[in-house]
Amino acid sequence: MIQNFDQNDRRILNYPAIHPCENISPRTLLESLVTLSRKISNFQSKFLATQRKNSKQTIRQVGNLLIFLEELQESRIVLPNSITLCFSELHLTFQRILFLLQDITREGARIWILMKAHFVASQFLVLVRTVATALDVLELNSIRVSSEVKELVELVATQARRVKLELDFDDDQAMKKVIVIINQFENKFEPDQGMIKGVLDYLGIRSWGECHKEVKFLEELIGLMCLDNNEREMPLLSSLAGLMRYCRGVIFENSDFREGGQVDGRGNLEVEVISFLNLEDFRCPISLELMTDPVTVSTGQTYDRASILKWFKSGNLICPKTGEKLKSTELVANSSLRKIIQQFCADHGVSMAKTKKKNSDISRTILPGSPAAAEAIRFLSGFLANRLSNGTNKQKMKAAHEVRLLGKSSIFNRYCLIEAGTVPPLLTLLASTDSLTQENAISAILKLSKHSKGKKQIIDNEGLNLIVNVLKNGLKLEARQTAAATIFYLSSVDKYRKLLGETTLAIPALVDLIKEGTNCGKKNAVVAIFGLLLYPRNHHRVLAAGTVQVLTNVLATTDKKDIITDSLAILAKLSESFEGSTMIVQASALTVILRIFKNLASRSGKEYCASILLCLCHNCGAEVIGVLAKDPGLMTALYSLLSDVDGTSHSNKKARMIINIIHKFHETSTSQLFNHQVQEQSIHV
Repeated sequence: MIQNFDQNDRRILNYPAIHPCENISPRTLLESLVTLSRKISNFQSKFLATQRKNSKQTIRQVGNLLIFLEELQESRIVLPNSITLCFSELHLTFQRILFLLQDITREGARIWILMKAHFVASQFLVLVRTVATALDVLELNSIRVSSEVKELVELVATQARRVKLELDFDDDQAMKKVIVIINQFENKFEPDQGMIKGVLDYLGIRSWGECHKEVKFLEELIGLMCLDNNEREMPLLSSLAGLMRYCRGVIFENSDFREGGQVDGRGNLEVEVISFLNLEDFRCPISLELMTDPVTVSTGQTYDRASILKWFKSGNLICPKTGEKLKSTELVANSSLRKIIQQFCADHGVSMAKTKKKNSDISRTILPGSPAAAEAIRFLSGFLANRLSNGTNKQKMKAAHEVRLLGKSSIFNRYCLIEAGTVPPLLTLLASTDSLTQENAISAILKLSKHSKGKKQIIDNEGLNLIVNVLKNGLKLEARQTAAATIFYLSSVDKYRKLLGETTLAIPALVDLIKEGTNCGKKNAVVAIFGLLLYPRNHHRVLAAGTVQVLTNVLATTDKKDIITDSLAILAKLSESFEGSTMIVQASALTVILRIFKNLASRSGKEYCASILLCLCHNCGAEVIGVLAKDPGLMTALYSLLSDVDGTSHSNKKARMIINIIHKFHETSTSQLFNHQVQEQSIHV
């Protein structure tokens, strides 16, 4: 009867109320109304940051009607059918009142509800007047209730008709202060902290954790607005998000961020898991949708053709991802990537027509959303850079944590933080003896390493050895895993791959992490090694670190499909050389690879297996071919890969070549056996 909507799943200030069905009995409707009324009455004891007068007046009127409804329920009298119309309208209205009260008391939504104060007040007025309309059709004389209760219902109806719900004076003053603060940011003036604290105190936002909830809510709302293509309220939302980020970092500097501020529910800060082959890698950086027609611009970055053309038509002549000015708007089709995307989608059952992501368009993270948001982040970035350089140990740790949060999803935030000079002091903190400080510092560096200028500053400030030291000797396993992810992002630049390979401890430390890390750590280390292998001279270093044996052990023991596929990708790369193939055979990996090839569902994984087997045949000859020829299930797996209509030409070619090699081996073996038998018969004669 009552719809069970989770207030955190429902769009805020949206009321999906429904009419009761026409043939519902008055008694059932009454019971549902009592339940709704009690839920509304319970809001009397909750903290109301805004709309205090309007809320309490509405709750009081519903509470008075609850007395009437409960008396009817207890009396067990037969209710006339004529009461259904009134009760149905009340039921619909009470649902909307409940939704509205849930919204104005929702965690994280306080400043947004404040800025929507006029709209919310008008909603209260509409709903209370609707209660009066519903009561107008109620025939009280046909219902046996006490005279006192009848008078109470009549009083509620009269008050509901005459009520003048208006915006609270205090709400209006607080809202005006927020507008002044936003205007000051927009005009590049840092607002008075006393005014900001006054607004926060009025809203009951008194800790880092409560402020963080406001930021998270605003970020989610911006994402929903993007999904709905609602541009009208985006500037205000962006300005409020910028203000609350500023408050979180500056106003609540002395508040403990661990009070309700953890990134996950286990009491641990998040560790980023990366992959060189996952769905996110195939999304256009502009639209965040899967690229169906990937093209490359003059900076080397790849976008979906439709998205980058739309970007150009808007008058933008910079690369959305790097911010660099484009030398030309010429687009080069990336047919290889298009084939990989098609293969990946086929492997994982992903429909290319249904890959819309419920997130903000990343083009909005390149630009700040509003001038006020831009200046708020610039002021905050400067503040954090100063704290990282000159603050106390606790202030430095907290500043690193703020950088970590700010750089998580916004390219503009990363740019501001890098320009403010946060990279050098963050690198210094990597040598901290405090595990939480080190963890926050390496996580912040990871976020900034995703920006091209961040990578350059890390290298220019001799951060490579510091990051590798965390990878090798990090105080916590999480820090080591994050360091591996950072190395992966650094390895995306050709000349940095060379520097990383020449750093003595880098590759051995990654191999150690594959042995000792969690699934997250293994994955980060594996993809980091794959990135380093894109520089040919690193192949020998990777082999010398014992990578082949370690990956063989991983393949033999794990059931994680992504780790299996990523590990096979490295072995496929290493098997291209004679040295690599020899080590794979010596590590007894052939049996493991054959088992995986015959059982793995991933097409990309099967193709890696085929690549390895083909290279082993070429580099190790009869020793390997003989093993393949004796495997009873191999030919079935090869023909399956060959006949796969969604397979790539490369996978088909590799499968066909292996089949031909095995056939030739059988033919040669048969011929040699026949010749041997003829020779024996001749000797006997």
